[in-house]
Amino acid sequence: MNLDAKTVEVTVEKRRAGWPEIVAGAIVYTLSFYVGPPIVSAITHDSPASSGIGLAVLSGVMGLLGFFAAFALRFRAWPAFNVRAIPARWIFISLGFGLLALILNQATSIVYGLLSDGSGNNVQGDYQSATQAGGPAFLLYLLGIAVLTPLGEEFLFRGVLATALTKYGSWVSVLGSTVVFALAHGINLALIPAIIVGAINGILLVRTKSVWPGVIVHAVNNGVGGILSLLVSGG
Repeated sequence: MNLDAKTVEVTVEKRRAGWPEIVAGAIVYTLSFYVGPPIVSAITHDSPASSGIGLAVLSGVMGLLGFFAAFALRFRAWPAFNVRAIPARWIFISLGFGLLALILNQATSIVYGLLSDGSGNNVQGDYQSATQAGGPAFLLYLLGIAVLTPLGEEFLFRGVLATALTKYGSWVSVLGSTVVFALAHGINLALIPAIIVGAINGILLVRTKSVWPGVIVHAVNNGVGGILSLLVSGG
């Protein structure tokens, strides 16, 4: 039994995602990045709330398209992308890390506001508008930002990129995927939160060999953050 398990693990290791998958995922994600927003703009007529919902959904779709492009390249099995089940205790641990990420991000936002007097371009203004657009709109926004986005971004940036980079060591995997994930959010107010979430999720991937803890952390950070934004706005 132990020999069989070891054989399976070695087989998965040999068939782990590599540079071809990284390139395939990056190409599709980049194309989606340039093509997607104009489509959202045309559909929503640049309405802030509708755009917020559309962009939240798009961020998840972009990641999923990139992941499935990588997945289909050589039809590797799910474990080759670290898409595998986790013990129940890691669900609760991941929920805790999600709250930690949220606290760190909220603290960062407060410090930035104090140092900058609230100035600066808020690239997530449409997201905030979506949280204030009423019940159905807010639920659609949560579906995009707290379900689709965590799935898409974690499957691509951790399942493909971080998994492939583990070939060069754990620290390369964590640091490399964190930097790319953060830069994918742009040099703006979203950069530091992306670094925080990316670093935590990169470490969790190395520790658990699964993308699911990162999905949970991402979902808690985004979902609870959206709810807090609604409460603060008085919606």
